Amino acid sequence: MIDNLGASLRDGNTTLPKLLKHWAQSFPDALAFREKDYGIWNRMSWQHYLETARRFAHGLKALGFEKGDRLAIASEDSPHWMFSDLATQAIGGIVVGIYPTNPWPELQYIVHHSNSKFVVCGDQEQVDKVLDAMDKHATGLPDLVKIICADMKGMRGYKHDQLMSFDEVLELGDQYAAASAQHAGIFDRAIEDTQPDDTCMLVYTSGTTGPPKGAMLSHRNLIVTVDKLKTHFKLDRQNYEVVCYLPLCHVAERAFSTVLHLLTGGVVNYAESIDTVAVNLREIAPTVFLGVPRIWEKLQQGILIRMQDASRFQRWAFKHCLDAGRRLFEKVEAQGGQRSLSDRLHFFVLWLLMFRNLQKFIGLDRMQCGFCGGASVSPEVLKFFRILGIPVYQVYGMTESGGVIFFQHEKAVKLGATGLPIDGLNWKIAEDGELIVKHPAVFKGYLHDESATAKTVIDGWLHTGDIVALADNGELMIVDRKKAIIITSGGKNIAPSEIENALKDSLYVREAIVLGDGRHYLSALLQIDFDTVGKWAQERKLAYTTYKSLALLPEVRELIDEDVKRVNKLFARVENIRKFLILEKELDHDDGELTATQKVRRNVIEKTFAKEIAIIYGGGAG
Repeated sequence: MIDNLGASLRDGNTTLPKLLKHWAQSFPDALAFREKDYGIWNRMSWQHYLETARRFAHGLKALGFEKGDRLAIASEDSPHWMFSDLATQAIGGIVVGIYPTNPWPELQYIVHHSNSKFVVCGDQEQVDKVLDAMDKHATGLPDLVKIICADMKGMRGYKHDQLMSFDEVLELGDQYAAASAQHAGIFDRAIEDTQPDDTCMLVYTSGTTGPPKGAMLSHRNLIVTVDKLKTHFKLDRQNYEVVCYLPLCHVAERAFSTVLHLLTGGVVNYAESIDTVAVNLREIAPTVFLGVPRIWEKLQQGILIRMQDASRFQRWAFKHCLDAGRRLFEKVEAQGGQRSLSDRLHFFVLWLLMFRNLQKFIGLDRMQCGFCGGASVSPEVLKFFRILGIPVYQVYGMTESGGVIFFQHEKAVKLGATGLPIDGLNWKIAEDGELIVKHPAVFKGYLHDESATAKTVIDGWLHTGDIVALADNGELMIVDRKKAIIITSGGKNIAPSEIENALKDSLYVREAIVLGDGRHYLSALLQIDFDTVGKWAQERKLAYTTYKSLALLPEVRELIDEDVKRVNKLFARVENIRKFLILEKELDHDDGELTATQKVRRNVIEKTFAKEIAIIYGGGAG
C-alpha cells in the first residue's frame, strides 16, 4: 500500500499501477467496475481488476513483451480496455489508444508510427482493420507480434498465426506464472520498479490540421493535474461514480475514467455505447459527469424536444418555471454567486415543481459536479443546466498539458469563462494573445518528432495554440484556436467559435463552420440537425426521405434563415453572417471532415466544399 497517498498524489510521486495495487490491497472486495451485458449490470471488484491485469501481464511476458514496448488498444470502452492498459503499464510498457471509429488507414498509421508490437482489439470489426492494415498498406505493420481480441464472436473461421483471444493470453499468463517463482513474482516487482516520470501512454492528437502526433505522457504528467480536481471537489471512493462513454484514447476520458478512478478508488460504469448514454445515465445516475459540448447540447435538446410533445399545461408550466429560474439565476449571478435564504426557498419551490423531474429525466439528479471540456461551448447551454440546478463547470486543458490545467468551481462560474489555474501552474499570455504554461504536467514531447516538440515547448513553456483573454473575475476566457482566427480583407480579426456556438444554440443547427479569411464578409456552412428538423418538417407535413432531401426543402432554408438573423443581432455588423449554405450531407469522420472526437477539420472541409464556398463568394475572392 502507498504510505502517504495524499502527498504522493499532490506531487505526482507515484504511478497508476501502484495506485491499482493500493486499492486492491486496501479494499479488495469493493466495487471497481460495472459493465452492462444482456441488460444486466455486472460488477467487478478491485481484486478482480488487479488479478486480471496480473494474468494478462504474465501472458504478455510469455509472448516476449519487454519494458518500453508499445501495446495499442483499438476497442470500445470496457473493462478489457483497462485490464490491457494497466497490465501493460505495470510491466513498464506504453499504451497507445486508437479510436474505435478510426478507419484502417488511420489505425495503420498509429500502430506503425508508434512501433506497437501488440494490438488489443475489442471485436471482429477492429481485428479486420488490423488485418487490412497489414495486407492493404504498402508499409504494413512490420513490428506487430500479436493481435489479441477480447470478443471472438463471428471469428471461428479466422486462421491467422498472429491472432489470439484475450482469454488465451490469460491462460498463457497462468502457465507462465506457474512455471517458476521468478515468473510468479515478476508482476509485483515490475510495479515497484515503475517510476513517476516513466512514459506510460501515447495519446495521438486529433489531427485537425495535419497527421496525428503521438504525445508522450508520464504518470506524473497525468496525476499532478487530475489530483487538483480531486482535492478541490473533495472526491473520494464514497462519492466518485462516473459513466465512461467517450473513447478512452481521449485524454479527457482517460483523466476521469482511469486517472481519477485510480486516485479516488471510486466506481466506473461502462456505457453500452455512445448512443445509449442517455439511457445509461438514467440507470446509473452518476455523481460526477464529464461531457463534451455536443453531449451537453444533446441533453438540453432531449429536454426541449420532450417538452414539445408534452401537454399544453406541461409546456406552460415548463416555460414559466424556466423563466423564473432564469431570473433567479441572473439575480444570484449579479450577487457574485451569493444566495440568500429567500433565493434558496425560491429555487426549492421550482425544484419541487419542475426541475427535480427534469434532472431525473436526464439521469443527473445525483450529480455533485459536472464538467464540460474538449471544445468551446455556448454559454447559453451551460446557463440552461445551471438554471435547472445542475452544477456544470467548464474545464480547460489539452493532451500536451497532461489534462485539466484550468477549471471552474463554486466561486468561479462566469458564463463563457473556463476557470482559474490549478495550484502551481505558471502561465502567461503572449503578446499575440496565446496562452503559454509551465508545469510538471507538461508532456515529454512528440514521438519521433523533435521538430514539432521544439516548436511546441520552448524553454519549458508549452505553447498551447489557444488565443485567450481574462474575464473581470480573473477567469480565463478561450477566444479561439490561434490557427482558426479569421482575418478579413479589411484586416479585422474575428474569432469564429463564438459565432459558431451561437448558431448551434438553435435546436435545428447541428454544426456550423464560419468562413471569411481574406474575404470581404463572413459566411457559414451549416449542417442541420436531422432529427429535430425532421420532426419540424413532419409536423408541417413536408415530404422528405433523406438528409439531403430535407436539407434542400425551401421551408427548411427559411427556418434556418430566421436563426441566422437571430444570431446576427448578437454581434457587431462586421461579425454578421452575410450568406450561408446548408450542407447537403452530414459531416463524417469516415470522410475525414471530423476528427474522432467530432471536432471539425477546417482545412479538409474547405477543400471538400470548395465548390460550395466558391458559390457563396460568387466564384471570386469575396
